[in-house]
Formats: sequence, structure tokens, C-alpha cells
Amino acid sequence: MKEKIHPQYFKSVARCACGSEVEIGSTKENIKVEICSKCHPFYTGDKLRIVDTAGRVEKFKKKYGLK
Repeated sequence: MKEKIHPQYFKSVARCACGSEVEIGSTKENIKVEICSKCHPFYTGDKLRIVDTAGRVEKFKKKYGLK
């Protein structure tokens, strides 16, 4: 392997917006994420929330005749 071409590898902490922290290995020292497995609806069993931006969901439903 060639020397001095690989990025530096850190033991870093990934922090979620919910406050959860996970220790990982990465080329970045600090990682911030918006959603993790502890707060994602798929893993928690909560009802999935649809974030509607500028009426896109209603436009889609109207276009395809969905209720």
C-alpha cells in the first residue's frame, strides 16, 4: 500500500437530534444526524409521519385519485 494517501481514521461519536449517542469509527471527528434507529418510526413502531412540503402530498393524491 502507498503511504500518506489514506485519510486519518478517528474513533468518533455520532449524535442524533433525539440525544442518542453512538461511538463509531469514521474519517470525521464529530457526526450529527437528524434521525437514528432509536427515534425512527420504522424501528420504534410509531405511525409514520409524512412531512408535506408545499402541498406535494395533496398534489400527488389528487393526480392519482387517492384519498
